[in-house]
Amino acid sequence: MKWLRISSALTGIAACSLVLVQVAPHAREAGAILAARDDPAALSELKLDAALAHNDRLVQDNIEAALAAGDGDLADSFVTLAHDRNIALPDDLLSRVSDAVKTENSTSHFARRFATGLVTGNADDVASLSGTVAGDLFVIGDIRDIVRESKHLAMGEDTDRLVLGLATAGLAVTAVTYVSAGGAAPVRAGLTLVKDARKVGRLGEGLAAWAGRSAREVVDTPMLQNAVASGSVLRPGETVSAIEAAFRVEKAGALVRLGKDVTRVAEKTGTRGAMDTLRIAEGPKDVARAARLAEAQGGKTRAIMKLLGRGALLLIGGAFDLTLWLLGAALTLFGLLSSIKATTERLTQAWCDRRRRRRLRRARLAADAALANTAVTA
Repeated sequence: MKWLRISSALTGIAACSLVLVQVAPHAREAGAILAARDDPAALSELKLDAALAHNDRLVQDNIEAALAAGDGDLADSFVTLAHDRNIALPDDLLSRVSDAVKTENSTSHFARRFATGLVTGNADDVASLSGTVAGDLFVIGDIRDIVRESKHLAMGEDTDRLVLGLATAGLAVTAVTYVSAGGAAPVRAGLTLVKDARKVGRLGEGLAAWAGRSAREVVDTPMLQNAVASGSVLRPGETVSAIEAAFRVEKAGALVRLGKDVTRVAEKTGTRGAMDTLRIAEGPKDVARAARLAEAQGGKTRAIMKLLGRGALLLIGGAFDLTLWLLGAALTLFGLLSSIKATTERLTQAWCDRRRRRRLRRARLAADAALANTAVTA
């Protein structure tokens, strides 16, 4: 019976050791991810490790897809990621990416996209954003958007209040930009990007809802309608002051911070990287995390967000599963230590019992010998 108890304890050690070997890698990965949940750069690196480990061609396939979509900037971001991860790429593929980047950066392409951004107010790359920002800095773009949306509002038609609020905020910030000799330009560019993302349907639903609430708070709609009623996009000087008066500066802090964070992303990843961020962000905190990620990862950021989506910015959905891995590892380790303790105790008890039996046997033998000697003497 005693040896059966020792055997069961040894079986427990073997079983727990086997399970721990299987669970430990997952628990270690889960612990690392949970520890990095507030650090977008570290979190994205861990998730990239897992993604790339399961697909050797992941980077190359995404480069091919980016080139097919005419997005040389995204393809170049994947090349940067490949170099950082020591992933070998075919020479012909690298050459195609280089040609695509050169085409996008050519003077003719830049001029064409700049004009498109200036005229339409829509931006999807650096050149068109430059044109859009130029138009907004000369108040043409913002007044155009304000007049259009205000007339929709006055006539009871569908009105994009977010574009209306962003244009009004942008007009006020533009005035500050002139006064501060360009000091507010980063906010101006960021607000323009948010407005353009909204226009082309690339603003995430969560972020759009938040920005819409914020925009409504900073605009006095009746005052704005009165300003627009007496103004025109053809007479910007007559309407700017009135429109600025409808802007509640004291409630614009959240929008200003959003504009700054969007600009921080754009400075490291380009306009398309900022647009990618606005598409996946569910709120201003996501954009702030994206800015931290962009500052840490630089040119790789677009590739990372393409592979991981919003998961590059924060821990999504898997916290419970990760906690279960850690709990399972802890319970298995506890079982292993308990089995080792039980085995040690039972082996020690068996050794002590054996020594006791030996002492008792020697005592009995000594007593029997003494009795025998006494009997002989008698």
